[in-house]
Amino acid sequence: MESVTEAGEVKDMATEGGQMKATPEGGETKRMPSRSFSRQASSRQFQRSKSILESGSYSRSSSILKSDEVAIETPEPVEEPLVVGFEALRPLDVKPEDPLPADPAGALHGVLENGMRYYVRKNAKPRNRAALGLAVSVGSVFEEDGEQGVAHIVEHLAFSATKDYSDHDLVHFLESIGSKFGPCNNAYTSLEETVYEILVPVDRPEILSKALHILAEFSTEIRASDEDLEKERGAVLEEWRLANNFRGRENKANWKFLMEGSKYADRLPIGEEEVIKSVPGQRVRDFFHTWYRPENMAVVAVGDFSDLEDVVKLINLRFAAKQGHDQGTNRPLTIPRFPVPSHNEPRFLCYQDPEASVSMVTITCKAPRTIARTVQDYREELARWMLLLALDSRLFRVSKQPDAPFFSGVSNTEVLAISTMCNSLEADCCEGGTLQALEQLLTEVARIRLHGFSEREIAVARAETMASLKTTYLQRDQIPSTEWRGNYVEHFLTGSAMPSIEYSSQLRKTLLEDITAEEVQKVAEHFNTTCSCTIKTTEPHAIANVEALKAVVAKVAEMERQGDIATWEEENIPDVLVKELPTPGVITGTNEFPEFDAKEIILSNGMRVCYKCTDFNDDEILIRGFAYGGISEVDEKDHYTCKMGRPIAREIGEYGHKPTVLAELMAGKYVFGSTTLGYYSRTFEADCAKADLEAALQLGHQLFVTEVDPTEAEVKLVMQIYLESIKALQRDPQTRFDDRKRAVNFGDAIFYRGWTPEGLSEVDPKKACQYFSECYKDPSTFTVMLVGAIDTEVALPLILQYLGGIPKPEKPVMHYNPENLSVVPVTPSPQIIREEVRMDMVDARCEVCLTFPIHLDGPDVGTDMEKTDYMCKFLQQKILEVLRFKHGKVYHARVSAFMGGSNPFYYEEIFGHVAVDFSCDPDLPWNLIDITLEEIKRLQEEEVPKQNDDVETVLEIDQREYEISQEDNEYWINRMREAYQSRHFKGDLDETKKARDELRVAVRAETNTESMKESLCRILPLPCTSNYRVLVLLPNDA
Repeated sequence: MESVTEAGEVKDMATEGGQMKATPEGGETKRMPSRSFSRQASSRQFQRSKSILESGSYSRSSSILKSDEVAIETPEPVEEPLVVGFEALRPLDVKPEDPLPADPAGALHGVLENGMRYYVRKNAKPRNRAALGLAVSVGSVFEEDGEQGVAHIVEHLAFSATKDYSDHDLVHFLESIGSKFGPCNNAYTSLEETVYEILVPVDRPEILSKALHILAEFSTEIRASDEDLEKERGAVLEEWRLANNFRGRENKANWKFLMEGSKYADRLPIGEEEVIKSVPGQRVRDFFHTWYRPENMAVVAVGDFSDLEDVVKLINLRFAAKQGHDQGTNRPLTIPRFPVPSHNEPRFLCYQDPEASVSMVTITCKAPRTIARTVQDYREELARWMLLLALDSRLFRVSKQPDAPFFSGVSNTEVLAISTMCNSLEADCCEGGTLQALEQLLTEVARIRLHGFSEREIAVARAETMASLKTTYLQRDQIPSTEWRGNYVEHFLTGSAMPSIEYSSQLRKTLLEDITAEEVQKVAEHFNTTCSCTIKTTEPHAIANVEALKAVVAKVAEMERQGDIATWEEENIPDVLVKELPTPGVITGTNEFPEFDAKEIILSNGMRVCYKCTDFNDDEILIRGFAYGGISEVDEKDHYTCKMGRPIAREIGEYGHKPTVLAELMAGKYVFGSTTLGYYSRTFEADCAKADLEAALQLGHQLFVTEVDPTEAEVKLVMQIYLESIKALQRDPQTRFDDRKRAVNFGDAIFYRGWTPEGLSEVDPKKACQYFSECYKDPSTFTVMLVGAIDTEVALPLILQYLGGIPKPEKPVMHYNPENLSVVPVTPSPQIIREEVRMDMVDARCEVCLTFPIHLDGPDVGTDMEKTDYMCKFLQQKILEVLRFKHGKVYHARVSAFMGGSNPFYYEEIFGHVAVDFSCDPDLPWNLIDITLEEIKRLQEEEVPKQNDDVETVLEIDQREYEISQEDNEYWINRMREAYQSRHFKGDLDETKKARDELRVAVRAETNTESMKESLCRILPLPCTSNYRVLVLLPNDA
């Protein structure tokens, strides 16, 4: 779907890739990352994610490190092999039964005298930072009845008080050194582990020592007093309540269904409401004292260290003397394992939820966990990966057929528990279409079991896998410390193999080259309904039933037995993306910008191209292009039609090829392209590997020379997908609450209205595609930026050919002056509003949106924007202190500013608002709103001390984030775009950059308690209670 964001841009809300993880961590449901090659509606998106192919993503094992391991007193780093290019990696002479290296590569590791493990690694990404972690091999599955949620409560209490810290003092310390505190930023609780994580600067030695001291406090000194518990219950309850939306309920139901018969089924980390409300403090302390023992823990330190031995000494100093508490209960001291029973017959669940945002069917086949310990294990993992890629390719093709049984389908393999994994299939479909979707999914895996894959399909899967291997290998020196930290935590928890990236890449490359189609076909046996299979439908209204599901399973099984499933019909794929190579353009002008370390060229077709070569990432190039003028320029009667231009074009082929064809053409390449039609600009972007720059630029060329012309069948499919999406969104209370927020804060202009079936019915699909094509017709209106690992000798000829070769129309098309763009009107309600928005809900919850109007004008509007940003960060800290740390009634609060009520490129004044958002108990919103207003009013009126730690903390977090951003390609390409789009830009990017940097330095220099109070009084209404709007989402009384 498309919806207007506060910034006035069109945001893609189509079905996301990946699957919901059945095991929420820290009580929150997290979306599992898609595999590296995720097919989207327009092209294959290559996402870097945790997978069997990526560095350090090692499968979790059913065993842990043995207790009789000898501590390493003088550990030596693992010797790395000679570094060579990926193509030069020679095949290894290995046997299937050869073991994989068990020791964690690249780390000093060992066991302290008290049994605690440690891992220390030098890694300078980011510079002057260290990622620290304390892993406890204990999670929610260790809870007994009446304790559901206690493991998660202990995690919360760690940040509340320990022996040496109280009243969240350690949170203040972490923030004071620039380590941001927030939901899921510093810790998570899962079924079988609890992990505490800190990212700290190491440019001052005392910080590392103190940060390790904090982790040492977490290991055995969490206070967990009755008073601490009472203060934290509200925050934990609110986190529990946040999970009670449709996705949370669906995940909980699915997990209980999936893990039926095991202890895991009733041990989701977030816990049970009654336990959170009433569990006695002594029971929490008993759990902590029983399981938080050094032999169940590991400390990890990965960072830009000058001397690893010194870090090991610090760890010894802080942790070696820590001892476990007396057991206090009859529970075992050894880590128990809990079985997940298998079953031969499939189980069925028809889940119905009136707030369901999608109709879908999920097939899950559980299996014992396989651990990569030998060469053969690696080979089987690669074959499984290739099956997933090839199967997803077929499901993608099916979803694009006329009258397709589902809108999207995906296969996956994931870990459920330390001893259990699963293979799954999932499809989203129209309401009432779950039976047809189920039949198609079962048919496709049966087709593979009967007929296998073609050689071309195997070649494509092999190419994609090899591309992922190559990217991982080339970027091995840019892996962030936080990722290495996770890898070593995983090694501690499972004891799985962890060879160096050089060795694992060489081994996988060796194995991948001769994996056969028969090996890949064999993996499909693990997707059989006789393999501990569960089948679940999810619908807003109960349509499917168990008997109907059983009938579908029996029907497909019989078809497979009879061999009555045809072979897969392959699609005709052209040999090249660009049919005829364009005539290269020429360079008509150049500019150099030393401050940016960038060079600009003007092409003969009028396109401006600016590039910056960096070494932040050895295999990444980012491309961003923009032109002024967007949907704000079209007649209101064409508003919905033009908004749908991009979604329709994307679904049928915005790059001159159908999405299914494009996916095959891009096989084996790391390229992701996308477009955006905003209210004030049109953009296109591409991310690619260094070797795939030509393919990325070819996508850009194709975008400009393609006339999108949909067929009736294509239009019917796209409009059906979006109509179903609109209906699904309208069932969600959050969506309707967001609609009301926009109406109150922005006005009822058509630009801010959400999609409705009536709005969709106004769309002229042919005209929508014509508008989209016009948006990318004239290259002279576009500025294109490239940042990354650019080899100019290779890149410049490609830029001239594919970007310079875009024909320029005879007459200008959509050529807008940024000074004269039509402004999307913002007409908020002028009076104070205190409104309850009541809706039917399955589970009661409450959200608060409190906004204050702001109006910035005059010569210092840029300075005021910067000050507003700091003011919001300061307010967020103060409101969190009051609502969470003092009253314990919220999980999180967010303060943000909307400053979009004007031309974003040429503004003399800005209309917008500052928003305070939080969720809470439905019985408490008005009390908490008044507390929030009183706190802001107090900050406006009371005298402030000359020294205020909160202001210093805001500045420190900002500075530390700024330092890290300097090593990021995304940061620099955004800086470049901002410089081009600045109202002060007169042709010299360096001048604009200098002005922006000087502004930041100046505002930081004068930011103190007095200036913060001045901003609060001048930017916000004075007093704040004189002009505000507050909306509260609540359940209907009934």
